[in-house]
Amino acid sequence: MTGNVWVVADHWKGSVSEGTYEVLALGRDLADSVGVRLEVVLPGHGIRGLTESLGLADAVLYVDHPVLADGTGEHTSRALAALAADRTPAFILVPITNVSWDLLGLLPGRLDAPFVNFCRDIEVVDDAVQASCLLYGGKMAVTVVAGSGPVVLAVLPGARSPDAGRSTTTPTVEAVSVDLADDSRVRLLEFEEPEAGDVDITQQDVLVAVGRGISNEANLEVADELADAFGGAVCGSRPVIDQGWLPLMRQVGKSGATVKPRLYVAAGISGAPEHVEGMRDAEMIVAVNTDADAPIFSVADYGIVDDATDVLEALAEAVRKRKG
Repeated sequence: MTGNVWVVADHWKGSVSEGTYEVLALGRDLADSVGVRLEVVLPGHGIRGLTESLGLADAVLYVDHPVLADGTGEHTSRALAALAADRTPAFILVPITNVSWDLLGLLPGRLDAPFVNFCRDIEVVDDAVQASCLLYGGKMAVTVVAGSGPVVLAVLPGARSPDAGRSTTTPTVEAVSVDLADDSRVRLLEFEEPEAGDVDITQQDVLVAVGRGISNEANLEVADELADAFGGAVCGSRPVIDQGWLPLMRQVGKSGATVKPRLYVAAGISGAPEHVEGMRDAEMIVAVNTDADAPIFSVADYGIVDDATDVLEALAEAVRKRKG
C-alpha cells in the first residue's frame, strides 16, 4: 500500500486536544499494520511549540500561515487539500471535536475523496480500509469498506486511550508552506466563554449521575449525600438538565461532557446511546434502575434493579460507616 497515514492535530487556545492523542494512538496502530509512516499535520499560526508532544508520529508537518490562526474549516480545509494533493496520503484521520466539525464538512469535498464518519476503529483488510462505526447516536454499529485513498475518516472520542498517544520523544518537524488567500466568507469574530460551572465534572474521580428515574428534583438531595460521602460530584443526563434540576455544566453525554471517572454511579438513567457515549470509559460503572432491561446495564460493571433513591440512600449510609 502506498501513501502515509495522516492525523490532523486538533487544538484550541494553545492546547492539543485529548482527541488528537487518541487518534494518534489509532493512527500508529494503522500505520504499523500496513508498513507506512505516521505523520501529524498541525495547521495554525505561531504554535510550533505544540509539536513537542506529538512524538508518537514519525514526523510532524507544521503548516504555519496567518489565516490559519482562527482554526476555521474554510482555510484549514484548503491548506490540507493543497498539501494532500502534493503528498497523496492514503488515510487522513480527524478527531471529532467541536472545532473540527466544519473542517470535516469541507475537506472530503475539496479532495473529492471518500468520507467515513463516526469511526471507533480502523483497519486494512486485503488492501481496503474497513472502519467500525457507530451511527444514529450509537444505535447502529456498522462496518464500512471505503474506496481508494485518500480516505478521510472522522474518529469518535474514546477510540484509544489518550495516554497511548502521548510521547516524550522529540518529533521530527517539517515546516510546510501553503499558498492561501485571506478571502473566506467565514470569519471568527470572537469566542464567548460559557459560564464557569461550580464543579468541573471532567476532573472528578467519582460521579453520581441521575436521570429522570429519580422521579423529582427533591431527590437530588440523596444523590448529593452519596457524592459527598465519596468526595465526588453529582451530574445528570439530558432530561434532568432540560428540566432545570441541574445546570448545563453538569450534563454528561454527546451534547454535554465526556467523563472518565474511577467510579460512575448511574441512578435512574435508562442508558440512551447519547448518554453512554459520554461515560462508557469510566473505570467502574454501577447502574441502578427499576427496569431490568434498561440499556445502561449493558455497559455497567455492576447492576442493581431497584428504586434509585432507595439504593442511593443505602449506599451513602454504607460509605459513611465504612469511612468511620
